[in-house]
Amino acid sequence: MRIANLSSRLVLITEDAKAVDVEQASGGLFSADPQAVYARWEEFRAWAAGAELPEGAAFDQADLGAPAPGPRQILAVGLNYHAHAAESGFAAPDTIPPLFTKFASAISGPVSSVKLPEKGHTDWEIELVAVIGREAYQVPEDEAWQYVAGLTAGQDLSERITQMAGPSPQFSLGKSFPGFAPMGPYLVTPDSFDDPDDLELTCSIDGEEMQRGRTRDLIFSVPALVAKLSAVLPLLPGDVLFTGTPAGVGLGRTPQRWLADGEVLVSRIEGIGELRQTFYA
Repeated sequence: MRIANLSSRLVLITEDAKAVDVEQASGGLFSADPQAVYARWEEFRAWAAGAELPEGAAFDQADLGAPAPGPRQILAVGLNYHAHAAESGFAAPDTIPPLFTKFASAISGPVSSVKLPEKGHTDWEIELVAVIGREAYQVPEDEAWQYVAGLTAGQDLSERITQMAGPSPQFSLGKSFPGFAPMGPYLVTPDSFDDPDDLELTCSIDGEEMQRGRTRDLIFSVPALVAKLSAVLPLLPGDVLFTGTPAGVGLGRTPQRWLADGEVLVSRIEGIGELRQTFYA
């Protein structure tokens, strides 16, 4: 099953890529609010599985918002691929990866224009993003997929000068400029994939490939992250989890490479779709 946020309304995406308005199709049983569905995720899944849906309507990808536009918590992990840890100059984590947040005002949809911070070094990080579908607290790893509503694509855009400023790194601040957390285009349920633990991620700038990886190479898989994080704090329905980026970021290149005025960043995840960000000074 695929859902999306179309012009701030919750929609189901049909097999022929058309949108069915959930509030209208359910006769008002479910709200049009895309974020509200996660609080009733199991009920919604049951309804969607048996509902006789109308044909749906064509739509423009530019009208899509983030599938979880107003999470209570955004949790993001770093150094979760061995090659990315190495290119960043850090040892790979062996107990728990570094954790930070991206502030909710940074969230945008899959197609956007992003202003480059003045005199900054703006970097790209394609990431698989998991959205929580039911409260998860002290969840065993082998049960963790049951708590995930679905997966989407995300970019953990990062302004490296701000990130590294001060007496200690300002990860959350440097990663939370407006538009620095694009997500989408759809939320795809784990059962829609042949293997939700093995998806290809790529991103390119103006057609030049920058990153290519597979989520099977995550040091801590989605279930492992849910287990480790929920051991400390409850993960709430609709919470967003950025799972880390593979190698190929601008910070790790020689010479280092940053996003520039007019460049277009395209990020894709197998079975989910693509993000497209255009940058301007």
